[in-house]
Amino acid sequence: MAIYQNPVLDCDFPDPSVLLAPDGYYYAYATQTKHAGQVLNFQVARSRDLMSWEHLGEALPTKPTWAATSQRFWAPDVSRHADGRYLLYYSAQPNDPAAGLCLGVAVATQPAGPFVDSGAPLLAGGPGFENIDPMRFVEPGTRRQLLFWGSGFGPLRVRELAADGLSFVPGSAAQVVVAPLPIGDKTAYGHLIEGSWVHYRAGWYYLFYSGDNCCGPDARYAVLAARARQPTGPYQTLAAATDTAGTILTENARWQAPGHNCLITDAAGQDWLLYHAIDREQPTYDALNAEQGYSRRVLLLDKVTYSAAGWPQVGTPSATPQPGPVMNK
Repeated sequence: MAIYQNPVLDCDFPDPSVLLAPDGYYYAYATQTKHAGQVLNFQVARSRDLMSWEHLGEALPTKPTWAATSQRFWAPDVSRHADGRYLLYYSAQPNDPAAGLCLGVAVATQPAGPFVDSGAPLLAGGPGFENIDPMRFVEPGTRRQLLFWGSGFGPLRVRELAADGLSFVPGSAAQVVVAPLPIGDKTAYGHLIEGSWVHYRAGWYYLFYSGDNCCGPDARYAVLAARARQPTGPYQTLAAATDTAGTILTENARWQAPGHNCLITDAAGQDWLLYHAIDREQPTYDALNAEQGYSRRVLLLDKVTYSAAGWPQVGTPSATPQPGPVMNK
């Protein structure tokens, strides 16, 4: 049995998304950073087993014209279209520094890129950083393509994509799937929610998302969950179902502010969460800018279990050697 120990990628690798490509590699993508002295718009790494990662460098070598002067490229999500193309959805600051972040989409023929932007924002005009953290989900059976995103201090949303994945279905509208909690009880999570990731399992659509401040010395971040019988909802949050904080992953003495996850199922049917967290032993780095408080968010991996009622749970990030995922031979 393979053994791993966190972090599985010991460099700044925030907001990860992971896919398994036909070549047998898992590819992971992450937010803009400075790596080995170079600014990378979007990072890409690969692994055979989710435990040992090779950093490949830049996935989007040329910035889109609408964000050519920006240094705010966040939260890439890459998935493989039925026609073989790879679609990279992301959020970025447009050239106007006073404008809100936009959603963009770029395309490649290989999972490592290079990705080329489609030429215009997929969605623009949201206030502040409302249009962030996109995730493309393909509904089992119907193969309907849905884009989840959000939210700043607004809700998580979903909207149907057109067949090519480069625009929304004409006439469609965004639907709210989870609303943020009102600012009040500071012990609760979920005043700021983001980082949607949808996973279908045993008749349920599970929406994993993250709450509260991701970065800086006072970072307070955790993973929460909701579920529904249909991908567009209605979703019931774990908090509402159990009258608890609704968290499935929270910090501990070694790892601060864990969150913004993706999920992979191994060859044995076991679900695994890949996510970032701040290493308290090395919490900062030579960052691109001060916006994220110089927080060094590294890549972690942990097993997901499910309660008798079907709710996911992780606990806190592991810091000791753990049995790893089962891979196909």
